[in-house]
Amino acid sequence: MIEVKDLKKKFEEVEVLKGITTTFDTGKVNLIIGQSGSGKTVFLKSLLNVYQPTSGEILFDGRDINKMSRDEKQILRSEIGTVFQGSALFDSMTVEENVGFPLKMFTNKSAKEIKERVDFVIDRVHLVNAHQKRPSEISGGMQKRVAIARAIVNNPKYLFCDEPNSGLDPKTAIVIDNLIQEITKEYNITT
Repeated sequence: MIEVKDLKKKFEEVEVLKGITTTFDTGKVNLIIGQSGSGKTVFLKSLLNVYQPTSGEILFDGRDINKMSRDEKQILRSEIGTVFQGSALFDSMTVEENVGFPLKMFTNKSAKEIKERVDFVIDRVHLVNAHQKRPSEISGGMQKRVAIARAIVNNPKYLFCDEPNSGLDPKTAIVIDNLIQEITKEYNITT
């Protein structure tokens, strides 16, 4: 569960977040909806600790991110998976390398363990024969599935998705929405 209490964020004299209080439940897909320019991305970046709030609290299962040490924040980062709006895949890496990247960054798993986990999550997001392809060689919908696979490869407690189906046709967008919902329930993630 993520709890937000009276969260405010100012940039110079402009107050973008004006006292947000909410709870994001575990095992559920929680949505943030608002007009363009309403502060959704600032809110998301505050939750991800990219932006330091002006005031307020952000609690991850009771742990206040603003009071965490650098090491505690590093542990929290390893518990978070993120699907960015533009997928944010590394063009120079294969699908397999993109998905395995967080495991190499945040774990001490052997090459064999990484390969097994990568194969599992690539299969879980229904990517077939894509392991050795580069992002430029696959469709937008497949790129989103690679981004989801990379986001869940480390068994996160929390999954953040910034417009995960933007730029996709309606049919593919529904597939991505359903996949996120299935994964949230299956792994009991706060999404």
